[in-house]
Formats: sequence, structure tokens, C-alpha cells
Amino acid sequence: MKKTLAEIAKIVNGEVVGDKDLMISGLSGIQEAKEGDLTFVSHPKYLPLVKQTKASALIISRNIAIPEKPVILVDNSSLAFTTLMTSLNKKDVLEIKGIHPSAVVDKTARLGKNVAVGACVVIEHNVSIDDGTIIHAGSFIGSSTKIGKECLIYPNVTIREKNEIGDRVIIHSGTVVGSDGFGYIQIDGKHIKIPQVGIVVIEDDVEIGANVTIDRARFDKTIIGRGTKIDNLVQIAHNVVIGEDCIIIAQVGISGSTKVGKSSILAGQSGTAGHLTIGEGVVVAARSGVTKSIASHQMVSGFPAKPHMEERRVNACVQRLPHYVKTIQELQKRIEELEKKIK
Repeated sequence: MKKTLAEIAKIVNGEVVGDKDLMISGLSGIQEAKEGDLTFVSHPKYLPLVKQTKASALIISRNIAIPEKPVILVDNSSLAFTTLMTSLNKKDVLEIKGIHPSAVVDKTARLGKNVAVGACVVIEHNVSIDDGTIIHAGSFIGSSTKIGKECLIYPNVTIREKNEIGDRVIIHSGTVVGSDGFGYIQIDGKHIKIPQVGIVVIEDDVEIGANVTIDRARFDKTIIGRGTKIDNLVQIAHNVVIGEDCIIIAQVGISGSTKVGKSSILAGQSGTAGHLTIGEGVVVAARSGVTKSIASHQMVSGFPAKPHMEERRVNACVQRLPHYVKTIQELQKRIEELEKKIK
């Protein structure tokens, strides 16, 4: 890239302080930046790094003191830098066009305008794919599935039959949407499979990481709410309902029929038992085990998960267990000595 500070300021709706004609050739983090790069400062605590950075200019928020370098003032520097990266760094992987000759597209499938289909993709009968969606090599789209507009499906994604994908959904490689829910009845010591006849609904602006599995409902729908972001290696079981704008971090497991309220965060390696309700705005700390429903707007941690401050007090006591054991042993010894004297 080659752009002046003035040109970049127009992209991020910012104001240049300093040399407007300064030429920028790259974007980078503040510690990794080299001469010619543009970086950003999101918080005053990072200002000491400005003296060390080799970046030629910075994007900063209006409430931060202006350093001795050319800057672009914006309302939110993190958002502005993200917008700039999105605008200037189009990935080559997004540039496939048309239908690859090796793709297998059923004649009953309905593809909108500017849909791109990569090599060896399989699109089964009665699939509907809206305008501008890109499906990369090796992916499978099952029969009667509906995919919205401007979605991005990376290589080797499996979307099984009858599922519904909204607009602007991103699904990363290795993910399976609509696999059977894990349901069995035990009869005479044998496990009899329960049919899983529901679907998965993924609403608009969801992003799903690599190697995620989202099970179809036993009946009705497994739902991923609008704007939710799911990290890699997450398991979401049948009939789970995740609300809008949630964050589900790596290696989380959500058991069947659990409901997660909007704007909640489930941190890495946390898990839930089934048929629970997690309220709105809840934060489940990393490696927590949720065994009962949680009311809205609180943070929980530990196993079993409990209010975070309570868990911190419990953990503080656990850390002092060696001291407590030693004290108890000393007290026990003194009691034995006193008992001898009394006798």
C-alpha cells in the first residue's frame, strides 16, 4: 500500500495533525512497526511505547495527548485501525469468482448474483445461496439448506441438510453445522439412537471459528443469535439457543437445550450442563463448570461455578491449605499434651 496520511484520514473519518503528505507504506503493531508504517494507540498507558516505536505516524483517540509524531485523531483508535485494515488488506483468498469446473452443483440449486464456488465443492438439491456469497474448495452444502448474502465459507466446511444461514456469516475451515445431536436411549444395556430431525439456524453477522461443531436439534432448532462470535474448537449441542452478540471462546462445550442470554461471554474451556438458562450479560470465567442456571449480569467462575468473588475467597483459602494443615497438626499435638497433663 502507498497512501498519504490525508488519504488515510478520509477512510477513517479522522483529522491529521502534522504532515498530511507523509507517505505510509504499511500497517503494524506499535512494537513491531518500522519506518513507513502506521500504528495506533488505544489507551494512554501505551504512550511510553510511542517513544520506542519506529512507526512514522499513529492513529490515536482524541482524548490522548498528541505525541511528537504525525497523528490522525479519531473517536475510537482501535475501531479506526480495524476499519483501515479491512479496507486496505483484502485477502487473496476472497478473490475467487464464478463456479469452478470441478464443483458439483445440483441443477435444482438456486445461486444468486456474484456467488463464487471453489474447487470440489458439493451443493446438493434445493439449496439456496444468496448474492455475493463465497464458498471455498472442498465444502459441502446439504440439500434444502438456505445461505444468505455475502457469506464467506472457508475450505472444507460441512453444512448438512435443511439448515439456515443468515447474511454476512463467516464459517472457518473444518467446521460442521448440523451434525446429529448426541441422543440415545438405553434398552437392555444397548444404546438406541434417537433421530435428530431438527435444524440449525445461524443468524446474521455470526462468525464461527475453525473445527467448531454445532449439532442439529432433536426437534425444532438449534439457534446461534445475530452477531455472536464463536472461537475455534467449540462444541454446541442439540437444541441450544445462543442469544445475540455473545462471545464463545475456544474449547467451550455447551450441553443440549441450554439457553445463553444475549451479550454473554463463555471463556475458554468452560462448560455447561444441559437444560440450563444463562442470563443476559453473564461472564463465565475460563475452565468453569456451570451446573445450574445463572441470573443475568453477573460473573461466575470455578467448579461448580459460583459468583466470582465467592470463588476467589474459596480459592484464597485453598492456597493456604498447607498452612492450615500445619496449624491443625500443631493444635492436635498441644491438645494431646494437655490431655496427658489432665489425666
